[in-house]
Amino acid sequence: MLNKITTKILIGILFIITVASCNDKPKTETTEEKSEIVKHKAKAETPEYFMLRPEVEKAYGYSHAVKIGNAIKVSGAVSMDDEGNPTAIGDLEQQMKNCYADLEKILKHYGCTFNDVVAENIFTTNMPKFLEVAGYRTEIYKNQFPTGSWLGVKELAIPEFLIEIELEVHKTN
Repeated sequence: MLNKITTKILIGILFIITVASCNDKPKTETTEEKSEIVKHKAKAETPEYFMLRPEVEKAYGYSHAVKIGNAIKVSGAVSMDDEGNPTAIGDLEQQMKNCYADLEKILKHYGCTFNDVVAENIFTTNMPKFLEVAGYRTEIYKNQFPTGSWLGVKELAIPEFLIEIELEVHKTN
């Protein structure tokens, strides 16, 4: 009999504690704390644009990269000189290396490396040749490979371009 009474008392106490804790009001931020949170969030979400070759990018109407918060989206890199002329014409392997060299410059601008790349999409007009030289990527991605796709396409922006590589990056704090 005592066990039944003790059990009922314990259940009653637990019920009272549960109801009381449900009535606790969550801590609310002060106006000053809310203002700081809004300022920080707005700053973190303000896009930061980067142009690798400003004159070329303005002429074609794009920015090479944009960072919002910790996310960075990098437009497709192609093998071109500073005036926008194709380089390494007819040499897919060298064009790929030129793309990665440009991508590395963009990553460095944001304080990143290829270790921060989370997605890589490669577009090529010659998939069989790309598959022959794709092993070069092991020199770029030393720790792990990002997600991504390899797509064979009919053509790129300029007929001499054989490959284009775009990235998505997550910058760690």
